[in-house]
Amino acid sequence: MIGSIAIGLLGLLTLSIPVGIVLFLLGFGIDAFYSPFPLIKGLGNLVWSTSNNATLIAIPFFVMLGEILVRSGIATRTYAALDHWVSWLPGGLVHANIATATMFSATSGSSVATAATVATVAMPQAEKLGYDPKLFSGAIAAGGTLGIMIPPSINLIVYGFLTQTSIPRLFLAGLIPGLALAVGFMVITIIICMIRPSLGGPRRVFPFPQMLRALLQLGPIILLFTVIIGTIYKGWATPTEAAAVGVAGAIVIAAFFGGVTVKMFAQSILGTVKITSMIMLVVIGASFLNFTLASAGLGRELQAFLEGMGLSPLGTILVVVLIYIVLGFFIETLSLMVVTIPIIVPLVVAQGYDPIWFGILMIVLVEMALITPPVGLNLYVVHGARKSGKMSDVMLGAVPYAFAMLVMVAALIAFPQIALMLPNALQ
Repeated sequence: MIGSIAIGLLGLLTLSIPVGIVLFLLGFGIDAFYSPFPLIKGLGNLVWSTSNNATLIAIPFFVMLGEILVRSGIATRTYAALDHWVSWLPGGLVHANIATATMFSATSGSSVATAATVATVAMPQAEKLGYDPKLFSGAIAAGGTLGIMIPPSINLIVYGFLTQTSIPRLFLAGLIPGLALAVGFMVITIIICMIRPSLGGPRRVFPFPQMLRALLQLGPIILLFTVIIGTIYKGWATPTEAAAVGVAGAIVIAAFFGGVTVKMFAQSILGTVKITSMIMLVVIGASFLNFTLASAGLGRELQAFLEGMGLSPLGTILVVVLIYIVLGFFIETLSLMVVTIPIIVPLVVAQGYDPIWFGILMIVLVEMALITPPVGLNLYVVHGARKSGKMSDVMLGAVPYAFAMLVMVAALIAFPQIALMLPNALQ
């Protein structure tokens, strides 16, 4: 059964069938060939109960929050402000790319949206100031991946929903690894630009009064992040309610900077509907697939297979890491999560690992999939914003940052408290 499902999954994806439809088709196939019961008769109730879950309402709110911030012009102001503070480092404006991506990751919840935002704002600067296109675009693609790690993260919400783990604890667990990755990206940039200064472009130092004035542009974003996360951990709001508060806050910030227009609202709502519809189709399809997999006994079969290999818990985790790295070359990130969670997570938990910790480890591996060809979405988003040059430039530029993610994977395995320290401290 394991081989049949793997071949079916890859075969259907190769045909360019939408991922949500692929998940339903796999569920139908498992029902027809491996289940002794007519599972399809429970499809209507399953679809309703899945889509009626209050936790998932947070997804369109967080998507809309990011859409409003992007389309109201706040991204440009944030980028210019961070340019004043980090462009003195070796690498110059490349650090502003990473810092801006980190800032927007703390509000948008989407890696692709973050990468698109920073790329749209930053690419004209790269051409004007003569930066190496590989390093510059690779840093944007890598920085964008932080959107699914630093809370609030749509992918962490989906993981929490599918595994029935605490979303607030997942948000806390992703904070330190996400910030550590951002610092790691900047350190790698500094090392590269110290070895090859020509790649980094000019370093710029601004007068201190200008730097202080630039902080005024960052204040609203920092305040918005504090309100969203603070209301969750103070117990004043659920993640869904905090997301609604975040949307209201984003509208206030956009109005303060004069970015609220009828056109902006229309584009934000349309973008929210498109992205949310895609996510919900995948989530509902994954729920049906999870149901059929459990009913057909795939979890028991896979667990028996791994036990037959005689792997230790660490060996099992290393095999899982390798599986995610390989699948990340071929499967889109959200799809990779929802397809593998019902199979992998029970096995990992059975080995004695914390599901919160594994959720963060999975997110890092999924982040790698965003910047590894041939289906790394962030690579295509950044290349599209460039409007010139070769796709291979973006791919090569992202390689050093993929190495930083591998280092983070090793660190999380060796020191699980990197992810668990904050959730355990505030439990």
